[in-house]
Amino acid sequence: MADPVVFLPAFMCDARAFWPQIMSFSASRAVQIGSMAHADSIGALAQRVLDGAPKRFVLCGVGLGGMVAMEVLNRAPDRVSRLALISTTALPEPPHVAADREPGIIGVRNGRLIEVAKARIEAAGVGDVPHKGEVIELMLDMAEALGPDVFVRQSRALQRRPDPQRTLRKAKQPVLVMCGEEDHLYGPKRHEFLAELIPNAELKVISGGGHYLTLEHPSAVNHALKDFFDAPLVLR
Repeated sequence: MADPVVFLPAFMCDARAFWPQIMSFSASRAVQIGSMAHADSIGALAQRVLDGAPKRFVLCGVGLGGMVAMEVLNRAPDRVSRLALISTTALPEPPHVAADREPGIIGVRNGRLIEVAKARIEAAGVGDVPHKGEVIELMLDMAEALGPDVFVRQSRALQRRPDPQRTLRKAKQPVLVMCGEEDHLYGPKRHEFLAELIPNAELKVISGGGHYLTLEHPSAVNHALKDFFDAPLVLR
């Protein structure tokens, strides 16, 4: 039987960010969405994922969820059969970027969540797709639903995230690294670096894609994930 898939959402996203993937894969395997809402560190979020996950599973993380996925791999490598990392990075938060989060945190605490979230979405880059407006609207809906406290907790987790490079260099699982060509937050060069760290990694860059690939280009993402999920496991 196919291993279950655990999807981990990006910053200020919930299960709706994976709706196209849930529809595509839930008929053939169990699908679970991990929560990124209830802790303010990558380690605590990873432990929550492990506490609620099946004994052995395929892991797919986007953005913040990708960073948590790398820590899950660090803590329980034998439980992860395959790993997909999308629109994310293996680098710790630079001090100037961590400092730049503070005005947003203050703004959100002062009631400007949607304004701050919209600015972040635009800065990250949304692909020029016909449904771009719908993607942005859904991103804002998810941010509003999660609320200011989650924004602050996730911002703290990003600021203090650990360096996963040693973990990735030791990874024995097949790993798919995927990003959008027009991702302004973690672009192709970041993902090339990420893939080069991992012994058994495949890199896929989606032409015309921005930071929110699962919603911008669901067919391309689903096709790449299906090929990756269904590929034979090579024992190492």
